[in-house]
Amino acid sequence: MVLLLTSNNYKNVESAGECGRTPIGSAAASLSPCLGATKDVRAKVPPACCARVSALLRTSPRCLCAVLLSPLAKQAKINPATAITVPKRCNIRNRPVGKKCGSKFFF
Repeated sequence: MVLLLTSNNYKNVESAGECGRTPIGSAAASLSPCLGATKDVRAKVPPACCARVSALLRTSPRCLCAVLLSPLAKQAKINPATAITVPKRCNIRNRPVGKKCGSKFFF
């Protein structure tokens, strides 16, 4: 779901601490296998993406929302409405169904 930035400007940025001690840039980078699936709802979601999204949802679902709604995601031209469908497209059973992510996106 995220990008590969060469700038260190985002290295220590956190979105309201939603990712705990993990900088949001690091959380975003861990989701890089998901990039294609966040731009096209018909794209196949790679297994590596599903594994990382599942792990993040298990440990910190708010972090996933923070990444999806971050300036980093916008910079990578990620479509939040498409990105939010990745957990369902991965068939993640324990995803937060009906939970709000931002003001207009739901899992």
